[in-house]
Amino acid sequence: MTAYQLLPSDEFPHRPTAERHFNESVYMNAFDHTRTMGGWMRIGNRVNEGYAELSVCLYLPDGRIACQFQRPAITHNEAFSAGGLAVHIDEPLARVRMHYDGELMVISDPALLRHPKQLFAQAQRLPASVRWEQVATSPAHGGIPLDPASPGLYGRDFSLGHFNQHTRVTGGITLGDTHWPVAGYGWRDHSWGPRYWQNILFDRLYMANFGADRGLMLLKIANHNGQVRRDGVLQVDGQYEEIIDLDIFNDWNEAKDPTGFQLTVRTAKRVARINGTVLNCAPLRNRREENGQWLETRIAECFTRLEWDGRLGFGMTEYVERLHAGVPAGYPL
Repeated sequence: MTAYQLLPSDEFPHRPTAERHFNESVYMNAFDHTRTMGGWMRIGNRVNEGYAELSVCLYLPDGRIACQFQRPAITHNEAFSAGGLAVHIDEPLARVRMHYDGELMVISDPALLRHPKQLFAQAQRLPASVRWEQVATSPAHGGIPLDPASPGLYGRDFSLGHFNQHTRVTGGITLGDTHWPVAGYGWRDHSWGPRYWQNILFDRLYMANFGADRGLMLLKIANHNGQVRRDGVLQVDGQYEEIIDLDIFNDWNEAKDPTGFQLTVRTAKRVARINGTVLNCAPLRNRREENGQWLETRIAECFTRLEWDGRLGFGMTEYVERLHAGVPAGYPL
């Protein structure tokens, strides 16, 4: 098990290192289990490149997706605030707020997300306000690995510093003339360090809550030398149990997007079998030019319903992988 150092000060922005691709990001998801809706928001400061990555993706009760993706300019890394998206730390490692005020694109067919130019040209646009307050239901997990040889969670070349936490969420979503209160559960993370999405060959990330006392964060990740690692935790009675082993069996559609999965997870205390069904999938991508060649990564962001020992949960399933001739590197694993 990797040992980490995590300080309350790590909740706040860090001094950027010299790498051009230094990134510091805050991510938060939130789901109302009664209304079967929610989503995620992320701000990633790339101050050495002069912009922030702004992402908002909401899964509405009628199956539509409301989203925004921008790169607002920034000149410093002293706050998580750009383009109408902002993070406020009320109590380090315990209570955090995130809000967005701005325009969202609203689509009925998620396939439009595969074609960003068409998305920005054709999608309906509505004014929106999203406000989430997250209060911890678990300890914070992660930090900076103490062993200089340890890869950490994602690898030393992809967000060396990283911690995450399960939460209880209150707030609301306003889209046009419609308002939905949000009272449920969520998960958040905070990462800092050099980061390119293309540094990951593929990963499968599962984040879910089954109430205030039970949740999971599970990761299977492969780097470009072929090494595959499994990491993560089960949350049981509010406490984290580090996993020892993880088996994943995925179901796919013709577009090679995930539709469901079966997980077998082992900790020192238990074996858990967990089933998941994807309710809505946002097929996103990230592109980067390197030596005159475009490298492309698909990022499937899936709103998911899960079942664990008869308990129903909701959360996000994230599939990140390089594309080779249009084929995801990890498919069909």
